Amino acid sequence: MKPLSFIIVGSGWRSMFYAEIARRYPERFHLEYMLCRREEKAAYIRQEYQIPATTSVTACEAARPDFVVVAVSKPSICEVTLEWAEKGFAVLCETPAGMTVEQLKALWESRERFGSRIQVAEQYTRYPILAAGLQAIRQGRLGEPYAVHLSIAHDYHGVSLIRHMLNLKPGPVRLWGRQDCYPVMETDSRYGAITDGSVKERERNRILMEFGSGKTAFYDFSGVQYHSYIRSRHLNVQGQNGEWNDTIVRYVQKAHPTNSPSMNADPMNIVPMRNNGKQFDTPEGRMQPDAFLPTEERLHLYRNPRYKELETDWLKEKSRVWNPVLELEREQDEYAIAAMMFDMKEFMEDGVECYPLAEALEDAYVWILMQKALKNPGIWVESERMPWQDIG
Repeated sequence: MKPLSFIIVGSGWRSMFYAEIARRYPERFHLEYMLCRREEKAAYIRQEYQIPATTSVTACEAARPDFVVVAVSKPSICEVTLEWAEKGFAVLCETPAGMTVEQLKALWESRERFGSRIQVAEQYTRYPILAAGLQAIRQGRLGEPYAVHLSIAHDYHGVSLIRHMLNLKPGPVRLWGRQDCYPVMETDSRYGAITDGSVKERERNRILMEFGSGKTAFYDFSGVQYHSYIRSRHLNVQGQNGEWNDTIVRYVQKAHPTNSPSMNADPMNIVPMRNNGKQFDTPEGRMQPDAFLPTEERLHLYRNPRYKELETDWLKEKSRVWNPVLELEREQDEYAIAAMMFDMKEFMEDGVECYPLAEALEDAYVWILMQKALKNPGIWVESERMPWQDIG
């Protein structure tokens, strides 16, 4: 199969993820150009990374890429996305899709009025360890989920995970928040470990969300959690029949007469830690075979068979060896982004969305409301109806 061709508009840190994916999977993706603003930057990228970089928009257009990745600064994402989409190119843009309600509405109008093909690279639900837990929710192991405590990802990424963990479509929500600052010793960064004992004041945002369905979420995050050896990340999702806590799923299921674990053949790679047929003593005596028994399972990385050719040796080994700590490594991020790029082919051919634009706009909209709640502590912030909420 011919590799999907693409260009990257932007030359920052995030742009390099897409270039690295093209280098890792040459049979799947071909990078035509990285479009830079300055010739000095283009020359540096060509020499340092052997990436075809240019400042010529004409050259990028002439290459007729299958799609365009927009990875510019956050304030420019919406404008640049609209520019390339309205030229007729399919666009996969970085997050957030827009930083104001007006920008979000403009993106939706471009799709509805002009048929613009826009997708947003909201990748967190595709992290293999998170995909495993989301699969457990979809399979009904927790019952209907109703509460989330999330301390794992910032802003719109956090909103995306919360909505998927609660099985929510775009809709009404109200928020209450506050921001505090605490001293934290620096131990890690994007560029490596920090060992000089430096201490910085770090913001921590706490936001309560109440959705129109009655479900709730508590968002609790500080940016230092991304790069720190002394600040971990956690999540907890609760439903009537169980909960997902970091890398463990606990739930109740009906015992089977065979006393054999029912999940051994699960393609999700969830491995039982207790035999589902274990006997439990009760005041009434021995449990009956058809009783509802507690079950505890550990999550392994879920690798969707659809993306088998994107699996790396690291991912396979990580899937084989269980680590009880919830980790979201760079390799999981690259895999998640590669899976979205992989799905761009079906989006362009059949209109099947990689991550529904309506949901991406909702994520960004709730993030805007989060900022408002943090600026007005103690006051409930109410959402308004948005045009993309009519979909689905």
